[in-house]
Amino acid sequence: MAGKRKKSDDGDEDGSKSNRKSFVVDGDDDSKQKKNGSKGQQLLPSTIKNKEKRSAVHAKLKQQKKLEKRKRAKTRDAAEKQALELGEEPPPKMIPRTIENTRELDETVCKPDDEELFAGNDADEFCSVLKRECNPKILITTCRFNSTRGPAFISELLTVIPNAHYFKRGTYDLKKIVEYGRTKDFTSLIVVHTNRREPDALLVIGLPDGPTAHFKLSKLVLRKDIKNHGNPTSHEPELVLSNFTTRLGHRIGRLIQSLFPQSPNFRGRRVVTFHNQRDFIFFRHHRYIFESKETKQIDSKGKKGKDTKEENGSQEKMVARLQECGPRFTLKLISLQHGTFDTKSGEYEWVHKAEMDTSRRRFFL
Repeated sequence: MAGKRKKSDDGDEDGSKSNRKSFVVDGDDDSKQKKNGSKGQQLLPSTIKNKEKRSAVHAKLKQQKKLEKRKRAKTRDAAEKQALELGEEPPPKMIPRTIENTRELDETVCKPDDEELFAGNDADEFCSVLKRECNPKILITTCRFNSTRGPAFISELLTVIPNAHYFKRGTYDLKKIVEYGRTKDFTSLIVVHTNRREPDALLVIGLPDGPTAHFKLSKLVLRKDIKNHGNPTSHEPELVLSNFTTRLGHRIGRLIQSLFPQSPNFRGRRVVTFHNQRDFIFFRHHRYIFESKETKQIDSKGKKGKDTKEENGSQEKMVARLQECGPRFTLKLISLQHGTFDTKSGEYEWVHKAEMDTSRRRFFL
């Protein structure tokens, strides 16, 4: 039988009540301190559950950051102007931190005074073409299972690369096509691989002795899909290779350079660009145009009538404008092999593996 609780001491019961009361009071003080501290700190939008209030706080914080950035820019400009007026050196410009300028150190980065690199250039597979001893002659073909978009891409490649010839693959093995290219004095062989009716890879083989580079092809945009595109002429284009800094990148750059003639025709104003950024090679084909534009100059302010028309002078200014001719695509190197294409007994100079992707700031080209 459960009876009533015995009261041993009056003081114990009163003491327990007083302890409970003191505990509640301490909790209230802590909550008040937290509220006061949160008022002093900046309110984060992620802590707000209401969507409208969260978006309003986010817009307010964004506007504050924009104003602070504009204020810092004004103070920098004022300090630079004051230093120039006083004849002092202006303060150094702030360099933003990017993945490119914080990349991991690489021992294979080419230096301008590297004698070993220049000696290797004189003895590699591309020296005969790059020294203009022979003209580049390119053979372009497809994989065995061709698609509808593959021939359209190849027809645009034929307009980009001078002296390029297309041959249907049929049922021939790639080794037989390499032997045919050697006998017909071709300097390079390009194989366009397709998957699911879409070109997805390029195989570039240097003839007669290699090397063989395998590229992944992505983000292909044909000429007809480019807005306000231009039609290229038959002039030999200028070639621009940028940011191929390592030994591997230098070798890939010379392989790409051997596809184009070394005597561009500047009258055609055609430019073919291979830009390497974070081991992705971006291809663009442009045509630059010179235009003359009139710029108005007003000598007097606040005058009306015929005098202002006479005083307002127009000056012609030459402006350069780029017009994209297409196609547009991105390449990523998968492997580089010694010699011509050989899957069984070929030696690889470099192969990309998933284990290499340990850091976002590690690049190979």
